[in-house]
Amino acid sequence: MKKRIRFIINPISGVGKKGNIPQLIEEHLDLDVYDYDIVFTEYKKHARSIAENSAKEGYDIVCAVGGDGSVHEVGTALIGTKTKLAILPVGSGNGLARHLNIPLNIKDAIECINKNNAIQMDTVMVNDKSFLGVGGYGFDAVIAKKFDTHSKRGLRGYIYLIVREFFKYNPINVSIDLDGKIKTLPVVLCTVANSSQFGNGFTVSPKSDVTDGKIELCLLKPFSIWSAPSIVYRFFRKSGDKSRFSEIISFKKAKIKLSKKMAHYDGEPFDVQDELNISVVPKSLNILVG
Repeated sequence: MKKRIRFIINPISGVGKKGNIPQLIEEHLDLDVYDYDIVFTEYKKHARSIAENSAKEGYDIVCAVGGDGSVHEVGTALIGTKTKLAILPVGSGNGLARHLNIPLNIKDAIECINKNNAIQMDTVMVNDKSFLGVGGYGFDAVIAKKFDTHSKRGLRGYIYLIVREFFKYNPINVSIDLDGKIKTLPVVLCTVANSSQFGNGFTVSPKSDVTDGKIELCLLKPFSIWSAPSIVYRFFRKSGDKSRFSEIISFKKAKIKLSKKMAHYDGEPFDVQDELNISVVPKSLNILVG
């Protein structure tokens, strides 16, 4: 019996056109193994409801065709189900896909689906919300919120916003409770990392592993404008953890109090409570990898 796979396409994610993707699926998907259909999203959060219904209908695989926001919507809907998540990365950052070695070339990404190489990955629960890769409460949350409504997509859009917002940004104050040990400090970034990067190769937690039953808290302390180029360089060279301004802590459960109630989860902006209960949920999502 053939496996059933549903492709959920976000037509507005990323910078490229999505019109040729159905043709690429038809040409390169192994049709001896898969029966497939395609659904285009029509509004925000539509992908989540499609994915939930697909899991209930017994689809073997649901594929998010889009960026990290699309992957977040589809993937969080599949947590705790038998349905596997697949990714065709056509977004602006593609952070989780890059971490999982899923090719950015669509033809090659479809070939990954044909190989059906699956793992059970950990996910993260924060109060009542889940995410897959990376969540943050500092400068990255500001950029995610601005980017959500920004007209320019892709890396250029991110760079423009980062430069524009950096000079206006004031560090937030966080209080972190790890097994009763409380740490309070101002930070530029307070990032919870299950996977290693935000996207576009900007690696915030080089040693993060989505299958190790742990998550990392990545703190970037305030720094001068003169230190910014070397810090950015380190993040792109996967050595940001070596900076004297950085601290990375592995944990399974933590409580964090925030001075500003703003967050992003997998690049999607959210308003949150000022007190967060964060925990890893081991092996809770079936996902195809590169």
